[in-house]
Amino acid sequence: MTSVEAWLNANGLSLPSRADALEVAIAGALMLLALALGVFAGRALGVRAGQLWKTHVAHHGEGLWERMPAIIRHGVTALAAAIVMSAYPWSPWGGLPIGLTLGSAAAMVAHQILRGLGIPRWASWLVSGILLVALFSRAVGGLDAITATLDGVGVDVGKRRLSLLAITSALLVIVIIVAIVRLTNRIVSHAIARTSTLDATQKLLGQKLATIAIVIAAFLFSIDLLGIDLTAFAVFSGAMGLAVGFGLQKTVGNLIAGIILLMDRSIKPGDVIVVGDSFGWVNKIGVRAVSVITRDGKEHLIPNENLMTQEVENWSFSNRNVRVRIPVRIGYDCDLRLAQELMLKAATESPRVLDSPSPNVWLTGFGVNGVEHEILAWISDPESGVGNVKSDVLNRLWWKFKEARIALPFAQHDIHVKEWPGRPGEAPMPMSGDQPQN
Repeated sequence: MTSVEAWLNANGLSLPSRADALEVAIAGALMLLALALGVFAGRALGVRAGQLWKTHVAHHGEGLWERMPAIIRHGVTALAAAIVMSAYPWSPWGGLPIGLTLGSAAAMVAHQILRGLGIPRWASWLVSGILLVALFSRAVGGLDAITATLDGVGVDVGKRRLSLLAITSALLVIVIIVAIVRLTNRIVSHAIARTSTLDATQKLLGQKLATIAIVIAAFLFSIDLLGIDLTAFAVFSGAMGLAVGFGLQKTVGNLIAGIILLMDRSIKPGDVIVVGDSFGWVNKIGVRAVSVITRDGKEHLIPNENLMTQEVENWSFSNRNVRVRIPVRIGYDCDLRLAQELMLKAATESPRVLDSPSPNVWLTGFGVNGVEHEILAWISDPESGVGNVKSDVLNRLWWKFKEARIALPFAQHDIHVKEWPGRPGEAPMPMSGDQPQN
């Protein structure tokens, strides 16, 4: 017996026997086969699976479809290694290559999925490391020793024990639940968006309700999975709930108001609305506020409660046609009938003005400086703005008035002088331009 063998035996270890070495060789060959199978599956199915995922699910900015070849490659490798590990009672020496391959492949699958779902890098590597250690230890038969060691480092808090094992398990459960919630929410949201029997507002409402249901279900499942007893927090949760109720009163009110807006469909994405000084088209209805984009490119976030309690002008609620009023003034010495014909022609030639309802010209009054008119033009795309329609019609009308020699009046004032100031008994001073008489 060599000195190395003697030292190993003294410390409860031993070199692998011939049978153990044979198991290691067989297991290593099978793991090489599993790796080759994973590479082949990744090349054959990865790109196609990524395109299918991108087409049917990845419409929310997530990056799983780009990572699909790597996920399939490592996933097939991990599946093959798991089958090999379960098919035969391997010795600890034979489990070494199996555990290393299975743990590494499963860790890479978890890392790719979590990063594709937007989970922070530190959390994804934490889950990957836990999977690697757990699966490797399970393959060589040392998982119980690791769990006992982690559970031994901790303190007792009441009837519960706060240990490294509990903290690690809690972190692992939280990260996995968050990833499942994100993945499920995106799949369900896209499935609702692809439904042809619902309009845009009903789809948005369904997505919001599905998100709320998924989050509530995930919260209840995680509480049960972590073994947290909520009855111990009954008094504390009641006081905390009352405080949170007062603090989040506006938030809950905005949430309910947003759901009501989506249900009664009084305001929906794409509508053109006016709320106070905010004019624009509705971009989206969120949990807290409605996003309204103005013609200046500014995005106004209006709380949902304001849309429920304040007066709102919805230009496209029941009909998208909007009438634009364009005031025009002409001089008293102009041909009134010709001027009105030119106004009507300028409105008709504008590309955004509708033919039906047809534009019209009204004489609204005889003003101090000219005859007041109003061009009434209808448009069907108010989200594209109103001022540009007025500008286009007035530009066309300017050149038509130029050609027809129709003058636009300007302010005029007549001044009547009763008496020029001067000394009593003196003749008034002559006005400029008058010639004195001899």
